[in-house]
Amino acid sequence: MKPGAQPAYNSPAVPPAPLLLSCEAVTKAHGARPLFSDLSLGLRQGDRVGLIGPNGSGKSTLLRILAGTEEPDSGTRTARRLVRIGYVAQDPALPEGLTVEEAVGEALRRGAGTDSAGAPGAASIAAAASAEAAPVDPYEIERRVAIALGRAGFRDPSQLVDGLSGGWRKRLAIARELVLDPDVLLLDEPTNHLDLEGILWLEGLLAAAPYACLAVSHDRSFLEHFGNRVLELNRAYPRGLLEAEGRYSDFLIKRDEVLANQAEYQATLANKVRREVEWLRQGAKARTTKSKARHAAAGRLIQELEEVKARSVERTAGIDLTASGRKSKKLLVARGLAKELGGRRVLDGVDVALAPGQRLGLVGPNGSGKTTLLALLAGTLEPDAGEIERASWLRVVRFEQDRASLDPAMSLRRALAPEGDTVLYGDRSLHVASWARRFLFRPEQLDTPVGRLSGGEQARTLIARLMLQPADLLLLDEPTNDLDIPTLEVLEESLLDFPGGLVLVTHDRLLLDQVSTHVLALDGAGHATPYADYAQWEADRPRRESAATARSAAGGAGGVGASSPAAAGPPARPARRRLSYHEQREWDGMEGRIVAAEGELAACQQAVADPVVATDPTALAERWQSLEAARAAVERLYARWAELEAKKG
Repeated sequence: MKPGAQPAYNSPAVPPAPLLLSCEAVTKAHGARPLFSDLSLGLRQGDRVGLIGPNGSGKSTLLRILAGTEEPDSGTRTARRLVRIGYVAQDPALPEGLTVEEAVGEALRRGAGTDSAGAPGAASIAAAASAEAAPVDPYEIERRVAIALGRAGFRDPSQLVDGLSGGWRKRLAIARELVLDPDVLLLDEPTNHLDLEGILWLEGLLAAAPYACLAVSHDRSFLEHFGNRVLELNRAYPRGLLEAEGRYSDFLIKRDEVLANQAEYQATLANKVRREVEWLRQGAKARTTKSKARHAAAGRLIQELEEVKARSVERTAGIDLTASGRKSKKLLVARGLAKELGGRRVLDGVDVALAPGQRLGLVGPNGSGKTTLLALLAGTLEPDAGEIERASWLRVVRFEQDRASLDPAMSLRRALAPEGDTVLYGDRSLHVASWARRFLFRPEQLDTPVGRLSGGEQARTLIARLMLQPADLLLLDEPTNDLDIPTLEVLEESLLDFPGGLVLVTHDRLLLDQVSTHVLALDGAGHATPYADYAQWEADRPRRESAATARSAAGGAGGVGASSPAAAGPPARPARRRLSYHEQREWDGMEGRIVAAEGELAACQQAVADPVVATDPTALAERWQSLEAARAAVERLYARWAELEAKKG
């Protein structure tokens, strides 16, 4: 079987699900540069498809073609009659000046039509934009808007769109499509801007969804949990597309097999070409029809070999972070850091200790203070309280999430080599064109303004600049945004090899799990809790959610981002009635017991947060067990308080 060929799939007992959306033999080019050609794929009912590929391979363009918002150069896109298609762009446009409730309602009214069953819905994404909306029962609109907002996690429908963070804007964009009850949902980088809690929410949402879904993503953990099929758009394959049933891990096995077959086929083809070239050099003994045919066949073999060779060249960014070689045992120790921004306490009593070889992963909801903590550690922001001890002449290199250090008007040439046409990397002087090629830039891009580069290209530009600075301590704020999977894998290897200290903020769970030696979780209320690794933090998620629910039932400070029972004060005592004598006595003493339990919990949290203990896995595990027991005690008290409250009626 030729490399890249797909095995036939026959299942006579189970008929295939209905085809909802497809494209046949589509071709698209940007200028003279082809993105893909003669490409065909389909989405069926129940599909959960992950679409991956290198930056610039045309994933977002293909998604827009499937959505019907962009036309292919050739080929056809076909949607089943009256199928409803939802599409969430990578950076979705949202109506400003509205509340989130109004924004979702506006999407429903704009897209409402009548489907084959007579229910409100969008006939198609194209029709929704042009057709006049049919009247919809206002009570039905209110019901559907409330459901969509609830599924997206919004608790306050009166929030203004203008004040939403990037993660909540992404949730709102998804809610605006879900309210239309789509048959197919197309998502372009849906995990971008979402925090880890948001990504877990999205996975749960899609796992239970009745619609087919195709998502472009570079998040390997998301692909593993989300899909039942993976497609890779890549010129490395004969058809430009590789398809594998199953999870992302199944796809990796299939890809390795295909590439191994392709390498074997290339070797066989090279041997054939070598023999034919030797025959051609000897010259044909007679200009017979047979020899002419052999000449033509040899030419075709040579051309095919060139095509296979061109496909087999895999270009990846050459990332190699430079350490200063410092031998200090301690790089940085921070104690009791506190910071207030905009009248809100972002950090309150946070401790951090870093030594060479230690890689700290920072997790927490959006707005919990991760970027603020990085700024404090870098020294670009001063704490309101606490102290930071840095090793003398500590060299800190920081990767900024907002890419503020990049001047959009500056050329790529100047961004990569500010002082001329060469860069000094280690002890070598390299021409800027060679340095650019290392990060997958073409020579003709050197005079392109940085502002016209894609998100992935801007991220690679920042990494290229970062690599030129020897560092003792790396502070990386979402370095994986917009990076494709091959570049992510190279970055991961480089971080693992980096001998200095590292603080990493990322929503890429696989990178976080592979790279970090310990994890610090910010709860959004200013507090921080250390974990041994990402898996322990994720395993603790049910406990955090139940604690938030208990606080909400007890009138505590629940809300988005709260995760520590100690964040809520003891419940107020309402009027007493309908309790037995013993229950009344229990109620009378409940406030004091909760205060005492929360005091014990706070002491355990302080013990776990001790920076000295953070470097001792055995001591950290023991204190963690004590912390878990204290948390469980507080949760039991809150649950019992809620039970007595309910009984009082």
